[in-house]
Amino acid sequence: MKSNKLNGIKEILLIGTLILSFSCSKQANTSEMLMLDETGETPSLNTYEAKRTEPQEREHSNTTIKIIKNATSRMKVKSVEEATWQAKQIAAEYQGYVSDERYTNTNHTKENRFTIRVPQKHFDTVFEKICKTAEFVEHKNISTIDVTEEYVDLNARLKTKLEVKQRYETILRTKAKNVEDILATEEKLKDLQEEIESAQGRLNHLSSRVVFSTIQLDVYELVIPKEEPEQYTPGFLDKAKVGLSFGWSLIQNFALILFYIWPFLVLGLLIFVYFKWIRK
Repeated sequence: MKSNKLNGIKEILLIGTLILSFSCSKQANTSEMLMLDETGETPSLNTYEAKRTEPQEREHSNTTIKIIKNATSRMKVKSVEEATWQAKQIAAEYQGYVSDERYTNTNHTKENRFTIRVPQKHFDTVFEKICKTAEFVEHKNISTIDVTEEYVDLNARLKTKLEVKQRYETILRTKAKNVEDILATEEKLKDLQEEIESAQGRLNHLSSRVVFSTIQLDVYELVIPKEEPEQYTPGFLDKAKVGLSFGWSLIQNFALILFYIWPFLVLGLLIFVYFKWIRK
Protein backbone atom coordinates (compact mmCIF):
# COMPACT_ATOMS: atom_id res chain seq x y z
CA MET A 1 0.00 0.00 0.00
CA LYS A 2 2.79 2.43 0.87
CA SER A 3 4.61 1.55 -2.34
CA ASN A 4 1.51 2.46 -4.34
CA LYS A 5 1.29 5.83 -2.59
CA LEU A 6 4.99 6.46 -3.23
CA ASN A 7 4.53 5.60 -6.90
CA GLY A 8 1.59 8.02 -7.13
CA ILE A 9 3.60 10.79 -5.51
CA LYS A 10 6.48 10.16 -7.91
CA GLU A 11 4.13 10.36 -10.89
CA ILE A 12 2.67 13.66 -9.64
CA LEU A 13 6.16 15.11 -9.11
CA LEU A 14 7.23 13.95 -12.58
CA ILE A 15 4.20 15.58 -14.25
CA GLY A 16 4.76 18.81 -12.30
CA THR A 17 8.45 18.82 -13.33
CA LEU A 18 7.48 18.42 -17.01
CA ILE A 19 4.90 21.23 -16.82
CA LEU A 20 7.38 23.53 -15.09
CA SER A 21 10.10 22.84 -17.63
CA PHE A 22 7.67 23.43 -20.51
CA SER A 23 6.55 26.78 -19.10
CA CYS A 24 10.15 27.85 -18.48
CA SER A 25 11.13 27.01 -22.04
CA LYS A 26 8.11 28.98 -23.36
CA GLN A 27 9.06 32.02 -21.27
CA ALA A 28 12.63 31.73 -22.51
CA ASN A 29 11.47 31.70 -26.12
CA THR A 30 9.24 34.71 -25.46
CA SER A 31 12.07 36.63 -23.81
CA GLU A 32 14.36 35.80 -26.74
CA MET A 33 11.78 37.18 -29.13
CA LEU A 34 11.65 40.42 -27.17
CA MET A 35 15.45 40.88 -27.11
CA LEU A 36 17.20 43.37 -29.35
CA ASP A 37 18.22 41.99 -32.73
CA GLU A 38 21.47 42.71 -34.56
CA THR A 39 20.16 45.98 -36.02
CA GLY A 40 19.33 47.38 -32.58
CA GLU A 41 15.53 47.20 -33.09
CA THR A 42 13.15 45.57 -30.65
CA PRO A 43 10.78 43.31 -32.59
CA SER A 44 7.42 42.56 -31.00
CA LEU A 45 5.48 39.31 -30.84
CA ASN A 46 3.29 40.55 -33.67
CA THR A 47 6.38 41.11 -35.79
CA TYR A 48 7.51 37.52 -35.37
CA GLU A 49 4.02 36.27 -36.04
CA ALA A 50 3.97 38.41 -39.20
CA LYS A 51 7.28 36.88 -40.31
CA ARG A 52 5.75 33.43 -40.10
CA THR A 53 2.73 34.59 -42.13
CA GLU A 54 2.90 34.53 -45.91
CA PRO A 55 2.99 38.04 -47.46
CA GLN A 56 0.02 37.36 -49.71
CA GLU A 57 -2.14 36.18 -46.82
CA ARG A 58 -1.10 39.15 -44.70
CA GLU A 59 -1.99 41.64 -47.46
CA HIS A 60 -5.44 40.24 -48.07
CA SER A 61 -6.24 39.88 -44.37
CA ASN A 62 -5.10 43.33 -43.18
CA THR A 63 -5.26 45.62 -46.25
CA THR A 64 -7.81 46.12 -48.99
CA ILE A 65 -6.55 45.65 -52.54
CA LYS A 66 -5.14 48.88 -54.02
CA ILE A 67 -5.80 49.23 -57.77
CA ILE A 68 -4.85 52.16 -60.02
CA LYS A 69 -7.15 52.52 -63.04
CA ASN A 70 -6.25 54.47 -66.19
CA ALA A 71 -8.04 54.91 -69.51
CA THR A 72 -7.21 56.53 -72.85
CA SER A 73 -9.46 57.15 -75.83
CA ARG A 74 -9.49 59.01 -79.17
CA MET A 75 -12.89 60.01 -80.54
CA LYS A 76 -14.35 61.83 -83.54
CA VAL A 77 -17.13 64.27 -82.62
CA LYS A 78 -19.43 66.73 -84.36
CA SER A 79 -18.22 69.68 -82.34
CA VAL A 80 -15.11 69.76 -80.20
CA GLU A 81 -16.48 72.55 -78.03
CA GLU A 82 -19.76 70.72 -77.41
CA ALA A 83 -18.06 67.37 -76.70
CA THR A 84 -15.63 69.00 -74.26
CA TRP A 85 -18.48 70.72 -72.43
CA GLN A 86 -20.43 67.46 -72.17
CA ALA A 87 -17.38 65.58 -70.85
CA LYS A 88 -16.82 68.24 -68.18
CA GLN A 89 -20.48 68.09 -67.16
CA ILE A 90 -20.38 64.28 -66.85
CA ALA A 91 -17.19 64.43 -64.78
CA ALA A 92 -18.61 67.11 -62.46
CA GLU A 93 -21.79 65.04 -62.00
CA TYR A 94 -19.68 62.26 -60.48
CA GLN A 95 -17.34 64.49 -58.39
CA GLY A 96 -14.62 64.53 -61.06
CA TYR A 97 -12.63 67.38 -62.59
CA VAL A 98 -10.45 68.28 -65.59
CA SER A 99 -6.78 68.48 -64.62
CA ASP A 100 -5.19 69.26 -67.99
CA GLU A 101 -6.39 70.62 -71.36
CA ARG A 102 -4.65 71.36 -74.68
CA TYR A 103 -6.70 72.81 -77.59
CA THR A 104 -5.44 73.10 -81.19
CA ASN A 105 -7.16 74.50 -84.28
CA THR A 106 -5.79 74.08 -87.82
CA ASN A 107 -7.14 74.57 -91.35
CA HIS A 108 -8.25 70.92 -91.44
CA THR A 109 -9.03 69.82 -87.86
CA LYS A 110 -10.01 71.00 -84.41
CA GLU A 111 -8.64 68.93 -81.56
CA ASN A 112 -8.76 69.02 -77.79
CA ARG A 113 -6.76 66.77 -75.48
CA PHE A 114 -7.71 66.82 -71.81
CA THR A 115 -7.35 64.68 -68.69
CA ILE A 116 -10.19 63.88 -66.30
CA ARG A 117 -9.70 62.72 -62.68
CA VAL A 118 -12.72 60.87 -61.33
CA PRO A 119 -13.36 58.78 -58.18
CA GLN A 120 -12.56 55.14 -58.88
CA LYS A 121 -16.06 53.93 -57.99
CA HIS A 122 -17.46 56.07 -60.85
CA PHE A 123 -14.65 55.32 -63.32
CA ASP A 124 -16.52 52.87 -65.59
CA THR A 125 -19.74 54.91 -65.60
CA VAL A 126 -18.03 58.19 -66.52
CA PHE A 127 -15.86 56.61 -69.21
CA GLU A 128 -18.78 54.85 -70.91
CA LYS A 129 -20.98 57.97 -70.82
CA ILE A 130 -18.26 60.09 -72.42
CA CYS A 131 -17.63 57.51 -75.15
CA LYS A 132 -21.35 57.54 -76.02
CA THR A 133 -21.16 61.25 -76.91
CA ALA A 134 -18.77 60.53 -79.81
CA GLU A 135 -19.66 59.92 -83.47
CA PHE A 136 -16.88 57.38 -83.77
CA VAL A 137 -14.43 55.94 -81.24
CA GLU A 138 -11.07 55.23 -82.87
CA HIS A 139 -9.68 53.41 -79.86
CA LYS A 140 -10.08 53.11 -76.11
CA ASN A 141 -7.81 51.39 -73.65
CA ILE A 142 -8.27 50.60 -69.94
CA SER A 143 -5.34 49.54 -67.78
CA THR A 144 -5.13 48.53 -64.11
CA ILE A 145 -2.09 48.44 -61.84
CA ASP A 146 -2.12 46.50 -58.57
CA VAL A 147 -0.06 48.45 -56.02
CA THR A 148 -1.24 46.53 -52.94
CA GLU A 149 2.15 44.94 -52.29
CA GLU A 150 3.99 48.25 -52.58
CA TYR A 151 1.38 49.97 -50.40
CA VAL A 152 1.66 47.34 -47.66
CA ASP A 153 5.46 47.36 -47.83
CA LEU A 154 5.61 51.16 -47.56
CA ASN A 155 3.20 51.13 -44.63
CA ALA A 156 5.28 48.52 -42.81
CA ARG A 157 8.54 50.37 -43.46
CA LEU A 158 7.02 53.65 -42.36
CA LYS A 159 5.72 52.13 -39.14
CA THR A 160 9.12 50.59 -38.37
CA LYS A 161 10.97 53.84 -39.06
CA LEU A 162 8.58 55.78 -36.81
CA GLU A 163 9.21 53.31 -33.99
CA VAL A 164 12.98 53.55 -34.48
CA LYS A 165 12.72 57.34 -34.53
CA GLN A 166 10.82 57.27 -31.25
CA ARG A 167 13.54 55.13 -29.65
CA TYR A 168 16.29 57.49 -30.87
CA GLU A 169 14.36 60.44 -29.45
CA THR A 170 14.16 58.60 -26.11
CA ILE A 171 17.92 57.96 -26.25
CA LEU A 172 18.54 61.63 -27.03
CA ARG A 173 16.48 62.74 -24.03
CA THR A 174 17.68 60.19 -21.46
CA LYS A 175 20.92 58.43 -22.44
CA ALA A 176 22.97 60.88 -24.54
CA LYS A 177 25.57 62.22 -22.09
CA ASN A 178 28.23 63.91 -24.22
CA VAL A 179 28.40 66.00 -27.40
CA GLU A 180 29.44 63.07 -29.63
CA ASP A 181 26.44 60.98 -28.59
CA ILE A 182 24.09 63.91 -29.10
CA LEU A 183 25.45 64.71 -32.58
CA ALA A 184 25.40 61.04 -33.65
CA THR A 185 21.80 60.62 -32.45
CA GLU A 186 20.68 63.83 -34.15
CA GLU A 187 22.31 62.67 -37.42
CA LYS A 188 20.41 59.39 -37.20
CA LEU A 189 17.19 61.26 -36.53
CA LYS A 190 17.78 63.50 -39.54
CA ASP A 191 18.29 60.52 -41.87
CA LEU A 192 15.23 58.79 -40.44
CA GLN A 193 13.10 61.91 -40.91
CA GLU A 194 14.09 62.14 -44.58
CA GLU A 195 13.24 58.48 -45.13
CA ILE A 196 9.91 58.91 -43.32
CA GLU A 197 8.97 61.94 -45.43
CA SER A 198 9.92 60.11 -48.62
CA ALA A 199 7.83 57.07 -47.69
CA GLN A 200 4.91 59.25 -46.62
CA GLY A 201 5.04 61.18 -49.90
CA ARG A 202 5.01 57.98 -51.92
CA LEU A 203 2.07 56.67 -49.87
CA ASN A 204 0.12 59.88 -50.47
CA HIS A 205 0.83 59.68 -54.20
CA LEU A 206 -0.35 56.06 -54.38
CA SER A 207 -3.45 56.88 -52.35
CA SER A 208 -4.32 59.75 -54.69
CA ARG A 209 -3.86 57.56 -57.77
CA VAL A 210 -6.00 54.82 -56.23
CA VAL A 211 -8.83 57.07 -55.04
CA PHE A 212 -9.01 59.13 -58.28
CA SER A 213 -8.69 57.30 -61.59
CA THR A 214 -7.34 59.01 -64.71
CA ILE A 215 -9.11 59.30 -68.08
CA GLN A 216 -7.17 60.85 -70.99
CA LEU A 217 -9.37 61.92 -73.90
CA ASP A 218 -8.50 63.12 -77.40
CA VAL A 219 -11.55 64.53 -79.22
CA TYR A 220 -11.39 65.98 -82.73
CA GLU A 221 -13.59 67.15 -85.58
CA LEU A 222 -12.83 67.48 -89.28
CA VAL A 223 -13.02 70.96 -90.83
CA ILE A 224 -13.70 71.44 -94.55
CA PRO A 225 -11.17 74.05 -95.68
CA LYS A 226 -12.53 77.07 -97.63
CA GLU A 227 -10.96 77.79 -101.02
CA GLU A 228 -9.17 81.11 -101.14
CA PRO A 229 -10.16 83.34 -104.13
CA GLU A 230 -7.55 83.91 -106.81
CA GLN A 231 -8.30 87.65 -107.02
CA TYR A 232 -9.71 90.00 -104.43
CA THR A 233 -12.65 92.19 -105.57
CA PRO A 234 -13.58 94.96 -103.11
CA GLY A 235 -17.27 95.60 -102.41
CA PHE A 236 -19.24 98.83 -102.14
CA LEU A 237 -18.53 99.33 -98.45
CA ASP A 238 -14.83 98.78 -99.01
CA LYS A 239 -14.85 101.35 -101.83
CA ALA A 240 -16.83 103.82 -99.70
CA LYS A 241 -14.29 103.45 -96.90
CA VAL A 242 -11.48 104.08 -99.35
CA GLY A 243 -13.28 107.18 -100.73
CA LEU A 244 -13.89 108.67 -97.30
CA SER A 245 -10.29 108.07 -96.34
CA PHE A 246 -9.06 109.73 -99.56
CA GLY A 247 -11.33 112.82 -99.11
CA TRP A 248 -10.23 113.24 -95.51
CA SER A 249 -6.59 113.03 -96.55
CA LEU A 250 -7.21 115.81 -99.17
CA ILE A 251 -8.68 118.07 -96.48
CA GLN A 252 -5.72 117.43 -94.22
CA ASN A 253 -3.23 118.15 -97.01
CA PHE A 254 -5.02 121.38 -98.02
CA ALA A 255 -4.98 122.59 -94.43
CA LEU A 256 -1.28 121.82 -94.17
CA ILE A 257 -0.60 123.73 -97.39
CA LEU A 258 -2.35 126.80 -95.94
CA PHE A 259 -0.14 126.63 -92.87
CA TYR A 260 2.96 126.51 -95.08
CA ILE A 261 2.02 129.46 -97.33
CA TRP A 262 0.43 131.81 -94.77
CA PRO A 263 3.04 134.59 -95.33
CA PHE A 264 2.12 134.74 -99.02
CA LEU A 265 -1.57 134.84 -98.12
CA VAL A 266 -0.99 137.80 -95.78
CA LEU A 267 1.07 139.60 -98.43
CA GLY A 268 -1.60 139.02 -101.07
CA LEU A 269 -4.26 140.35 -98.70
CA LEU A 270 -2.26 143.54 -98.10
CA ILE A 271 -1.74 144.10 -101.83
CA PHE A 272 -5.45 143.57 -102.44
CA VAL A 273 -6.36 146.10 -99.74
CA TYR A 274 -3.84 148.61 -101.12
CA PHE A 275 -5.12 148.52 -104.68
CA LYS A 276 -8.78 148.19 -103.67
CA TRP A 277 -8.98 150.96 -101.08
CA ILE A 278 -5.83 153.01 -100.71
CA ARG A 279 -5.17 153.67 -104.47
CA LYS A 280 -8.80 154.49 -105.02
